[in-house]
Amino acid sequence: MRLTPFSTLSLLSVAVGLSFAGTAQAAKPDAPYLSNSEFQQCLDGLKNSSKFRGVDSFTFNNYRPSEPDPSVIQSLNYQPEFQKDVWDYLSALVDKERVEDGIRAKRQWGDTLRQIESRYGVKAEHVLGVWGVESNFGQTLGKKPLFESLATLSCFDRRQSYFQGEFANALKIVQRGDIAPSDMTGSWAGAFGQTQFMPSTFLELAVDFDGDGRRDLVNSVPDALASTANFLDNRGYRTGEPWGYEVQLPSGFWAASNRKDKKSISHWRNQGLTLANGSPLPYDLSSAGLLLPAGMEGPAFLVGKNFDTFYSYNASENYALAIAHLSDLITREDSSKTDFVTAWPTDDPGISRQQAKDIQQALLNAGYDIGGVDGIIGDNTRTAIQQYQTSKGIFPADGRAGQKFYRAIIGNTAPSRVQYGNQYGQPTNSQPLTPAPADRMGQLIQQQSTAPRIYSPQPSAQPSTSSNPRYRRVTGADGVVKLVRIDEGS
Repeated sequence: MRLTPFSTLSLLSVAVGLSFAGTAQAAKPDAPYLSNSEFQQCLDGLKNSSKFRGVDSFTFNNYRPSEPDPSVIQSLNYQPEFQKDVWDYLSALVDKERVEDGIRAKRQWGDTLRQIESRYGVKAEHVLGVWGVESNFGQTLGKKPLFESLATLSCFDRRQSYFQGEFANALKIVQRGDIAPSDMTGSWAGAFGQTQFMPSTFLELAVDFDGDGRRDLVNSVPDALASTANFLDNRGYRTGEPWGYEVQLPSGFWAASNRKDKKSISHWRNQGLTLANGSPLPYDLSSAGLLLPAGMEGPAFLVGKNFDTFYSYNASENYALAIAHLSDLITREDSSKTDFVTAWPTDDPGISRQQAKDIQQALLNAGYDIGGVDGIIGDNTRTAIQQYQTSKGIFPADGRAGQKFYRAIIGNTAPSRVQYGNQYGQPTNSQPLTPAPADRMGQLIQQQSTAPRIYSPQPSAQPSTSSNPRYRRVTGADGVVKLVRIDEGS
């Protein structure tokens, strides 16, 4: 999420600051009731306020929401108990798939990236790192209508003054013709575009790099990448310097993690630090601070000013480290190993997005109603994991999707052969996980799963006439177990 430089809004981001372990997760609170009459009165007041000076009446009235969106207040106040360890956070953001996508993007946009690097002095791979982490190279832009979200946040709950400014700025963007109103969608908090700028940051730093007269960070990759480089440049990026590097600490060394306490490379050499492979520290950073995201037993890093510019994009050290690590792997054009040299201090490392998809598919096959398979371990998936762990006597039943749980639920299924999205919601090349036939429901499911199946290239619009309909067990949020017929999508 792209934030204004001095905003504390980063505390609202679901991808920020997930550096501490958690156990069970809290259920997301119900969306609150929001009075539409109060909402309209609030908008009437905003229309003539100082923050909206410069927004003409036509623009305000044309894009004024007809009702508030309670879900954004729900998201604003959602503080999940379950939080990710740094190794879970990075394994999801920097995996083989994302590195390979980044390498392809580097080749596809090579000429544009070279021009951007020449103009702004920001290394191409550092721009790609931001693009990959923020929107998966433009594949995930967010679908919440910005005007509804920002107007609701402007009138209800906390931080109304901040969101009022962002609402006004979003209207100004459309009024100036930079972005089409239909493209003004993004996160619940108002970030949008290929590299997720907040409206205020857009007005300050977005650039028209493709020369079409519009600063379109949604549809123009050159505009989005150049705007990101412009942001980093304005936050103090140092041309020619690395972000930092992984280091090896000498035996007996102790220090606290404090990237802000920057010292010369000579200082760290004298302390006995080397690169992670044992080579001497290079003199290519003017100064660096020590970052220990998992304490003294995990990977250690010396980070310089460019790491700080990544951090300014979204105030989380884990987030900045994801950008840094992804950019290094794209630079090397090597997706074969995404781990650091020093292992994380855990016997249960994180999983990749592909492994997350495998877990979700296995849960669906086992009858847990988690929705779709998207590789994102959200609340529904964590709840299903917790229920599965409890049913199998797995302790702790913490809802975490790590390598141990992956092995437990996948078993001997070959994940690389799993295909998603057929009409049965099951892998086409792997055997479905069947529930233990401890009761009549389980026996019925097992019987149906072994009966002959009728397949068709496309799901039929009519209920199947097969004499062997198929069912799966679905455990609802209330704990009630029921059978759902799944032949031909029925």
